[in-house]
Amino acid sequence: MENKILVFLEQRNGFIKKSSFEIASYASALSQKLNATVEALTIGKEITNLQEVGNYGISKVYFYKNPELELYSSSAYKKIVSNHIKENENNLVLFSNTAMGKELSPLVAVINQGALSVDCTKLDVENDSVKVIRPVYAGKAFMTAELKGNVNVISIRPNTFPANKTSELNSEIIEKYIEDLDLSVRVTEVVKSDSKLDVTEADIIVSGGRGLKAPENFKLVEELSQLLGAATGASRAVVDAGWRPHGEQVGQTGKTVSPNLYIALGISGAIQHLAGMRSSKYIVAINKDKDAPIFQIADYGIVADLFDVVPELINELKKIRGNE
Repeated sequence: MENKILVFLEQRNGFIKKSSFEIASYASALSQKLNATVEALTIGKEITNLQEVGNYGISKVYFYKNPELELYSSSAYKKIVSNHIKENENNLVLFSNTAMGKELSPLVAVINQGALSVDCTKLDVENDSVKVIRPVYAGKAFMTAELKGNVNVISIRPNTFPANKTSELNSEIIEKYIEDLDLSVRVTEVVKSDSKLDVTEADIIVSGGRGLKAPENFKLVEELSQLLGAATGASRAVVDAGWRPHGEQVGQTGKTVSPNLYIALGISGAIQHLAGMRSSKYIVAINKDKDAPIFQIADYGIVADLFDVVPELINELKKIRGNE
């Protein structure tokens, strides 16, 4: 049986998201190991940067369009993706593990009576079959599983794989206008978080915890974030206290992140918080409690009062930026 990979490309406001380019890039590399064909599918109204998909090794993109599909509809999207899989006999379907991917991937797996693995951080190929690796027990361990369904659906954690431009292809865009839509469930409005960057897709995140003592002190987190071009994150404790919006919460009951750099300011490191960020490439922790659990996983730790360290760090960054 020929392996046929399908990549679901998520769009927001008419632009393919960075996390989807990551999946496209990885699928292209995976197709060579599996000797498989790889195509992509996206849904929306109009998409500005669709041709860029070719830069990541995807030569053919199916674009299912209708003005009513600009905002996400689980009922419409699952039907479109599932029908495409059946018509094209795709046996490996890749999603990004975003909020949309978390909902859509299991719906597609159920409709196609397929196997499902979510929030994967690595994929291996053995004997022409795919094995997935994903965190379990709040990130304390990793599980390896082999999917043996006729259709295998996998969602991959954002920022796990880089979006490598491997070619300068112009993708063949196959547009299909969809009229018979099931809009029984649909998003009617998207309210943007006060944070400029989405923590789930940011390369750098600066997060604050109860060690900041008061909500007005989050200006230190915001200023450091701005200087680093980072997203602003928060622990559950400060979100529950009303200091920060839930969209910034990192942890088991918030968002799972995998940035290149995670800076934790005044966060002790409860297991629920560690579960959401321990896969970060580099972790820097600043906390005056030398026994704080965050130091057990930090690559760099500073045992000191953040109100002494962070202003100095901000001043040094300003000097560097001033000399650029």
